[in-house]
Amino acid sequence: MGAALLIFLAGGVWIAVALFATAFIALHFFLDSPAGAILATTAWGYIDNWTLTALPLFILMGELLFRTKLAEQIFRSLAPWTSAIPGGLLHVNVLGCGLFSAVCGSSTATTVTVGKITYPELTRRGYSESMIVGSLAGSGTFGLLIPPSIMMIVYGFIAERSITKLFIAGILPGILLMLLFSVYIMAWSIVNPDKAPMVGERMSIWEKILLARYFAPVLLLIVGLMGAMYFGFATATEAAAVGVLGALLLLAVTRTFTWDGFLAAVLSTARTSCMIMFVLIGAAYLTAAMGFSGVPQAMAEWVAQKGLGPYTLIAALTVLYVFLGCFVDGISMVVLTAAAVLPMVERVGIDLVWFGIYIVLVVEMSLVTPPVGLNLYVLQTFSSKHIFSIARDVFPFFLLMIIAVALITAFPQIVLFLPGRM
Repeated sequence: MGAALLIFLAGGVWIAVALFATAFIALHFFLDSPAGAILATTAWGYIDNWTLTALPLFILMGELLFRTKLAEQIFRSLAPWTSAIPGGLLHVNVLGCGLFSAVCGSSTATTVTVGKITYPELTRRGYSESMIVGSLAGSGTFGLLIPPSIMMIVYGFIAERSITKLFIAGILPGILLMLLFSVYIMAWSIVNPDKAPMVGERMSIWEKILLARYFAPVLLLIVGLMGAMYFGFATATEAAAVGVLGALLLLAVTRTFTWDGFLAAVLSTARTSCMIMFVLIGAAYLTAAMGFSGVPQAMAEWVAQKGLGPYTLIAALTVLYVFLGCFVDGISMVVLTAAAVLPMVERVGIDLVWFGIYIVLVVEMSLVTPPVGLNLYVLQTFSSKHIFSIARDVFPFFLLMIIAVALITAFPQIVLFLPGRM
């Protein structure tokens, strides 16, 4: 199966088609199983799932808010607070991406939306282009980690774990990564003061507080959704439905609602949801084929026989995912490896909610590693820099992601504390 899948992927075949074809070949030619019947039952079993309804709803919420002036309002509100600290407005990239990620769920959309506001403004004010690009590319990855995350929904569905718990588990690691980025920016700015000018905005504290009204409704929407899920008032799917209504209300209040924009959001949601579902069904079909072959169980037994501990396995998987991230997009990485990796992870006693946050963190790295890193291509549209030059700029933030992985591995309660209190 592995050889067939590699051949398909190397030949440029779509990920979903490659998964279907590999599973069919294995079932029909090597396992002598009813490939058609297994495909039908597997596809229906995966599609007929209420929890998965959260996927298109959260995507729609992000698409609607993507068409507001949210990024511009975030910059306008945060700039006066950050301009007088080491790093100045570079922190707006970190904080702005963190806030926008909490309503978007897409790293690419986060990078585009925040970048088109902050990149020209920071360049005009004389900030280092390398640090602007690096902090934007790195912070744009928050869309995968900070809930509501599309990647968490995909993983939770595959691993059969609570999407709500995964969302809550991502809060503290998301804050941790934002703090690591901001601390690095401050340290870099102290060493390079001429590349990060500190020009304080002449505003009183009251004026700065008043500016918060520009993104306060969005912040209330985020806190409301997370709070409803944390305290058990709503499931992830119910919270997503409320989020869509909240996004529509914000569009109406900010007078940015148009029928053309609404139609564009719905069509984009349909395209993205169908693409993800196509890949998920292909992954489910391949998982079924692997189940018939006994490969996952054999790999789990091999891990047990070799006596591999959790830390050794996590170290090996980190190297594997960083390597795969150079060639495969994030969702594909998860669905391609889940069937083989999850049994091994369970065998060594790793909590699957913790592993979900871990895998999101390492998938984040794939967004900033050439030649496939999508955030690198997004930043290339803003600047005149070569993609490998952008990769060099974002490398310090890549290392900070590795440090974040090490921290949650050494202190798993960073991930598990909040879900454990639900």
